[in-house]
Amino acid sequence: MLAEDLAPNRLEQAKLAIMETVDRLRGDRVGLVVFAGTAVVKCPLSLDYGFFRTALEGISTDSVSRGGTMLGDALRTVLRDIFDHQDKQYKDVILITDGEDHESAPLEAAQTAAEQGVRLIIIGLGDEKEGQRIPVLDEQGRKAFLKYQGQEVWTKLDADTLRAMAKATPGGRYLPVATGTINLGEVYQDLIASADKRELEAKTIEQYEEKFQLFVAAALALLILEGLVAERRQGEGAS
Repeated sequence: MLAEDLAPNRLEQAKLAIMETVDRLRGDRVGLVVFAGTAVVKCPLSLDYGFFRTALEGISTDSVSRGGTMLGDALRTVLRDIFDHQDKQYKDVILITDGEDHESAPLEAAQTAAEQGVRLIIIGLGDEKEGQRIPVLDEQGRKAFLKYQGQEVWTKLDADTLRAMAKATPGGRYLPVATGTINLGEVYQDLIASADKRELEAKTIEQYEEKFQLFVAAALALLILEGLVAERRQGEGAS
């Protein structure tokens, strides 16, 4: 997420998009989940937007100690721990990602979501063909690019997997933003909040990935993912 094809970088651009969307919410419970190899709840579902903003501002690539690219596990965590265990007809998950998944069975997780009546709306960031290098600072504090075994590490969007995940769920959508502007507010308004004016429950998870090294000690994360989970309930004070 530190690739700079989205200014100032993908992580900050995504955080800004989330913040702007939260600023538009009224009567919507929001929560913040940070995860890589494990998941950590930074803000439980709440109407306390101030606390949520503080939690979001503090998110960085150091937010989770254990590494891993566990997109499937993250989705399973949302399905198990974040959604209310109530039988409601309409549920949506918005997933924002810029990277790849490594061996967490994301398609199986998407199928589980479908079985629970959850639709996936997936937003892909970055270049899926060439990819981007990861900027770091060297020992002298100068800008360099992350290397593994002498070779520069490139982060590339796995669009095929993301498309398949979205397709696995009823009405799922994959939206390739590439290096354009993240208009999360428009996605939320058009695909969730205004969906036929139905009484619905909508949840969003924004997940961001940062590649550090490949196949090294767990102390150095392969990918780090930050996730926003938001729950919308129309008819409960929502505007």
